[in-house]
Amino acid sequence: MSAKDTLYASGLPHTDFVFDDKVVAVFPDMINRSVPGYATIIAMIGTLAAEYTQPGTRCYDLGCSLGAASLSMRHSITVDGCEIIGVDNSEAMVQGCREAVAADSATIPVTIECGDILSIPIENASVVVMNFTLQFVAPAARDGLMKKIFEGLRPGGMLILSEKIRFEDAALNDLFIEMHHRFKEQQGYSRLEISRKRAALEKVLVPETLSDHERRLRDAGFLTYDVWFQCFNFASMVAIKSA
Repeated sequence: MSAKDTLYASGLPHTDFVFDDKVVAVFPDMINRSVPGYATIIAMIGTLAAEYTQPGTRCYDLGCSLGAASLSMRHSITVDGCEIIGVDNSEAMVQGCREAVAADSATIPVTIECGDILSIPIENASVVVMNFTLQFVAPAARDGLMKKIFEGLRPGGMLILSEKIRFEDAALNDLFIEMHHRFKEQQGYSRLEISRKRAALEKVLVPETLSDHERRLRDAGFLTYDVWFQCFNFASMVAIKSA
């Protein structure tokens, strides 16, 4: 059980949002109360991984945070000889994730690395997960990262990409931002907390449209891709490398 997220109840912990010890301590509560459908996305990552993981390959969880997606895959995959590699650039997150993996009962090997997903190699992969991670990568580096993921995937492999999105139509964009804020109020956040966190994330989390993501996937080499889940301004896509 994580602590309740009250980080923005009494002021801004930071000018810009960072994944430090304070965030790690409340992260499960924070993300479940902030992202509509998060639990469904995590559960279905395991289901998708069970379908697409190939024997003797790797599954990558890029931006693994505390390992929710890694553990979902670990408890769902049934083929032999695979391993899961989680990567995060926050030392606090990596430490928490390693503790979660150590306390877990499943047997698929899991390695958690502290590093930059832009520089780590992607090799012999049948599943790559980026669960609300790309939005924190500098926009200029996103195309290159996607190309690297495509090249590291085996034929028939799958990328699962979850992101906060924006809409090209300004009225729809405003509507779904407001709906997201109402969702967070229903989860117990005050309007002041919502406003403070939004300000902290403004320069850190840079969302794109679904068209932007589709263009990037296409340019990277994916021919098959689509949205499998969406709620307001949060969506998850799958992309499959042709066999």
